[in-house]
Parts: sequence; structure tokens; C-alpha cells
Amino acid sequence: MTDTPNAPDAPNEPPEAAAAPATHPTPAPAMAAFREAVRDRVGGGGIGDGEGGGGSEAGVRELAGRLGVRGVVLLEGPSDLAAVDALAARRGRDLAAEGVCVLSMGGAMNVGRYARLLGPTGLGLRLTGLCDEREHPYYARGLERAGAPQHGVFVCAADLEDELVRALGPSRVAELAHAEGDHRALRTFLNQPAQQGRTAQQQFRRFLGTTSGRKIRYGRVLVEALDADRVPAPLDALLAAL
Repeated sequence: MTDTPNAPDAPNEPPEAAAAPATHPTPAPAMAAFREAVRDRVGGGGIGDGEGGGGSEAGVRELAGRLGVRGVVLLEGPSDLAAVDALAARRGRDLAAEGVCVLSMGGAMNVGRYARLLGPTGLGLRLTGLCDEREHPYYARGLERAGAPQHGVFVCAADLEDELVRALGPSRVAELAHAEGDHRALRTFLNQPAQQGRTAQQQFRRFLGTTSGRKIRYGRVLVEALDADRVPAPLDALLAAL
């Protein structure tokens, strides 16, 4: 990790309508429904204009208040979500019950639209996030335009897979690939001409993204295999900030 995350400042307080605590801990299915409502709203367009193709902002706000949602973690993709969920589970935390929605945006370029809906200009929820180094400018611009603080965004040196491979070491990742039944696929991949001359770190990072769904699966597998003191700094800081 070359970027040391800043220590989070005091969180911006969400409005009472969005921050009211739920009567009961929010179960995961209810939080999943909130995630889908947010995605529908963002995908439907008209963010900030009241009614849009994806449903009303008022409807999403009402659902957030009813469920006691107090914050949202903005992630680039589902592999990041798998890793965050896995680390939370390892530490005995139920983020949904804590009122935290962990949300995959389908790419960092969407962060502005999500921040406008969910941040100070919309529902007033506290926003945090985890992103790749090259995607950080999208987060910076999107949060700035939405009037949201940026101290809760934690940056991976290259990407989260790179951080996890470095934390575990290539030999341990190879062991995990064997345990997952990917030893033949890994051997074939490492023998490809394009992989010759690359470091083991680069090879394993690339291997994780070569097949659909592999990054998501290994987002969980690699996090579950980490020693407690080897959690990558940006991922560790994100969980500590929630």
C-alpha cells in the first residue's frame, strides 16, 4: 500500500428522516431491497428531479428511513463487495444490522450519480468507499460535486486484488487456487507466453480477472485466508471507519 488512508474526521450527520434508527436490526434481505431501489433510481435517470424512470427519490428516502440506513459504502464492483462482506463477517459484524448499505455501483464512473442521490444533496447519508488508485479521480470529482466529504474513501495501491495478493504472498494464493480446484487453470495460465517475464505478483493479480466470476469468488476466499494482522490497509481502514 503506497497510499496511507487519512484518519476519518467526524462523520457528517444525516438528516433525521434518513438517520432514524430502525425498530429492529435491518435484515440482509431488507438491505438488499434498499440497494435495488437505489440502483433502480440511479439507472432510471432524473437524479435530484423528484420522479425518474427508476422510481422516486422520496420513495428511496422513505425506505432508508424505515430501515434505519445511516451510511453507504460505494464500491466499484461485486468483487470489492465480496471482500468487504467477508472481512465484516470475520470480525463478527453485521453491517446491514448496523444500518450500513454496502453497494456495488458497476464501475467508478457511476460514483457521481450515486453520491448525488445518497449524499448531502440527496438522502444525506454518510458516504464511504474503497477504490483502485486509477479510479480515485472519479470518486474525488463525484463526491466533490455532491458536496460529500472525501475523507472516507480509501485507495488501493493498484487495486484490491493486488493488495490481497501482496498481503498473502503468491505461494499462498497458489495454495488457495489449488484448494478451489483451479490448479489446472492456473498452470495453463502461468505457461502462457504473455505471462513470461512478469512478476509472480503481476501474474496472480491477472489470473484473478481472467474468468467471469473468479474475482468475486476470490474476493471472499483471499480475505478469509488472511492473517488478522495482514489485512490490507485500505480495506482495514474502511471497516474501521464504518
